[in-house]
Amino acid sequence: MSSKALDNQPQWMGHPIGLFVLFFTEMWERFSYYGMRAILVLFIYSSIEDGGLGWTKGEALELYGWYTMLVYVMSIPGGILADKMLGQKKTVMLGGLLLCIGHGILAIDGLMAFYAGLGLIVLGVGCLKPNISTMVGGLYKQGDVRRDKGFIIFYIGINIGAFLAALIVGYVGEKIGWHYGFGLAGIGMVIGQIVYIWGQKYLVGVGDFLGNSTEENKELMNKPLTKIEKDRMVVLLLSFLIIIVFWGAFEQAGGLLNIYAKEKIDLSIGFLGSSVPASWFQSVNALFIIIFGTTVAGYWVNRKRKGKEVSSLFKMAIGTIIMGSGFLMMAGASMQAGGEAYGKASMMWLIGAYLLHTIGELCASPVALSFITKLAPVKYGAIMMGIYFAATGFGNKLAGTIGEASQAEPIEIVMTASPNDIKPFLAQDTLVEKDMDFILKGNIYSDNDRVYLINNQEGEKKDFTNFISLDEKAKKVLNGMLADEKATKDNQLHAVVRLAKDVEAKKIKENKGDGKNYSGVIEIFEVQNKREFRTFLFITALTVFFGLLIILFLKKLKALTHGAEEIEMEVDEAEGFEAGDSN
Repeated sequence: MSSKALDNQPQWMGHPIGLFVLFFTEMWERFSYYGMRAILVLFIYSSIEDGGLGWTKGEALELYGWYTMLVYVMSIPGGILADKMLGQKKTVMLGGLLLCIGHGILAIDGLMAFYAGLGLIVLGVGCLKPNISTMVGGLYKQGDVRRDKGFIIFYIGINIGAFLAALIVGYVGEKIGWHYGFGLAGIGMVIGQIVYIWGQKYLVGVGDFLGNSTEENKELMNKPLTKIEKDRMVVLLLSFLIIIVFWGAFEQAGGLLNIYAKEKIDLSIGFLGSSVPASWFQSVNALFIIIFGTTVAGYWVNRKRKGKEVSSLFKMAIGTIIMGSGFLMMAGASMQAGGEAYGKASMMWLIGAYLLHTIGELCASPVALSFITKLAPVKYGAIMMGIYFAATGFGNKLAGTIGEASQAEPIEIVMTASPNDIKPFLAQDTLVEKDMDFILKGNIYSDNDRVYLINNQEGEKKDFTNFISLDEKAKKVLNGMLADEKATKDNQLHAVVRLAKDVEAKKIKENKGDGKNYSGVIEIFEVQNKREFRTFLFITALTVFFGLLIILFLKKLKALTHGAEEIEMEVDEAEGFEAGDSN
């Protein structure tokens, strides 16, 4: 958009009205995305009886890592498509359409529909995400001090959508049906697309394809990069390393922390007399952002007035350190949960962790978006935003890999007991007769190369191999775990045995209630708890190290920006900045 057009934009609350069009578009897009994300891992590893896919937790975290990585990596071709062919505005429109279709397909029950829906969402987010953020920067002149505040407002819109999504979609998905939750997320995306179409009149000249624009813009597209621009791109690319680390830690929220909330957090609330859905904790981060967004922004403004360090790189480093320290809270949760057999931790540990994650995110993430629009050359604006989101995607993949590594190696088993033999160990003796999935809990230990499982209800020692068979690999893993933990008759561990009947076998009427075709896994509580504890400490160490590394080289990195953040100009009070700043 030309400088004159920027001056003539209609304003509201000290900002272009186009900001609020993009605000509500992104709010509903994030409602759909975070709503689906809140229940995705829970759906994947929930049993088939509960409407899920019945995968292991490790498999669920692995798919989560690949999916969330691809969602953001596709921002690179999305940025190229905008810069080279369609422009940001039309590419956002295309992305929204793909998202509407993708979320709609996810509402259909079926594995192929599940994969197809995820694929379309990956393409849709790749088109929409980098370009809508770049359009926010395009609403302001170079050096306009309102730019950072505009991104904060935009960021709060994202989190209003995320907050509502986790509560509404999470409840519907967990309590009513997973595919109803996916469908509800799709409705949110349709609303966002309608808002974007309606608001086109406030986005005239923003996000247009420069290749078909004025001679001035064509010249910008063909002009070679200057040394200053090249130096700035080097800084951007280096800053993406800490972005990968930041999101590698932060995105444990949708994966490991989501499962941890389901398995290890006491979800009961006394005065309600019931438990809350685990997915509701996905809303805590978004709620804290809405509450503390302007407070954190105000802190940095006051710090700047005092002449202290407030560069974007410094903020990203501090934010990464603060966010990573939140995992010390989760280490505390692991210690509390590990204090007793099958123990659970207070939800306050998780809420405390999300509070620190939020403060760290508010320091780092919205600033990073603004930083890119300040340093990226105009001709590569959307591409550099795409690379930023790709770095976010690699961070998401790192999150999935770390989460997967936090899970003890699964010990696969096959049930060999007859229905009559297994009944005494079940809370409901009709579970096997109905071909339903079930869980056994008991003390486990090794004695003279034999493994024993003592059922908690009966207290009777039973030879493990009389009920379940293990292949040689599973035996080796199980015996290794028991040996490492020195599990003996006098030092018994606590096991959870999860068994489910094969889906195809369930379809054969003659197999009804025969107790055959059951398989599953053994999980040892103490082993899993230790792995989670060590994972939380590792994440803290990783984030603090990279944050301190950025601070150590801050002076050299700032020199390569050639003062890009020091040329912000004052905006005349008549333009309404004071009104916008009062929020």
